[in-house]
Amino acid sequence: EVTINYRHGLPVITLTLPTRSERCQFTIKPMVTTVEAFLQDVQREDKGVERAEVFATDGCKVCGATSMEVLLRNDFTLVINNIAYCVSPPVKDKLSSEHATEMEDIKSLVHRLYVALHLEDHQVRKERELLRKLDNLKEELLPFEQMKARIAVNANAKTTRLLWIGLALMSTQGGALAWLTWWVYSWDIMEPVTYFITYGSAMAFYAYFILTKQDYIYSDARDRQFLHYFYRKCKKQHFNVERYNKLKEDIAEAEELLRCLRQTLQLKLPVQKIEDKD
Repeated sequence: EVTINYRHGLPVITLTLPTRSERCQFTIKPMVTTVEAFLQDVQREDKGVERAEVFATDGCKVCGATSMEVLLRNDFTLVINNIAYCVSPPVKDKLSSEHATEMEDIKSLVHRLYVALHLEDHQVRKERELLRKLDNLKEELLPFEQMKARIAVNANAKTTRLLWIGLALMSTQGGALAWLTWWVYSWDIMEPVTYFITYGSAMAFYAYFILTKQDYIYSDARDRQFLHYFYRKCKKQHFNVERYNKLKEDIAEAEELLRCLRQTLQLKLPVQKIEDKD
C-alpha cells in the first residue's frame, strides 16, 4: 500500500520497497520535484526496482517532467516492477486568502531577486553577441562597399559625361538655328522649322513619360541614368546587389536591436566594458 501524508506542509509518500520489503518514506517538494525525479529516488533507494512508472486514472502515462504538485491533485496509479498501487492523495487544506496572498508576494519577490541577480549577466552577454554579429556583418560587407564605391564612381562619370554631351548638342542646335536664321535664311523660313523642332521635343518628353511613368525632371532623369549605368556595371563585375542589400538590412536590424537593448534595459555598466569584445 502507498500512503501520502502531509508533515510540516510537505507531502510524504510511504511505500514498500519490493526487494527489501521495507517501508520507506519519501519527502516531496511539490513545486521543485518532478515525477521523473521521484521515480529516480525510488530506484536509487532499491536497486531491485527495474520499472517505475506513473499512470493517470484513465490509463495514460504521466510525463516525467510533470511536477509532483500537479500529480498530487488527483488520484493516480504507481507501478513498481509488475505491481500497481492505486494512490489517492489526501485533500490538502486550502490556504486562506491572506496566506495565499502572502505566498504570491513571496513568489513575486523571489522572481524579482532572480531577475536582479541574473539580468545583468544576460544583458552583457546579449550585448556582446550583438556586437560580434555586427563585426561579422561589417567585415563581410566591406568588400561589397569597396566594389560599390568603384562602380558608383564609374557610373557617375558616365552620367556626368552624358549630361555634358546633352548640353553640347543643345548649344550646337541653338547655334545652328541662329546661323540659319540670320545669315542663311530669314525668320519667315526658319519659324516653321523651330516650331516642328519644339513639337518634336514635346513628343520626346511625352514618350519618356509613357515609358518611365515619370515626368521629365532633370534630377530624376539623371538619377535614372545613373542607376542604369550602375546596374549594368554591377552585372559586368558580378556584384551581388541582393546580397549587399541583405547585409545592409541585417546591419540596420542589429543596430536597432542594440539601441533598444541599451535604452530599454539601461545597462549600468561603463562604456568601455560594454564595447570590450572577445
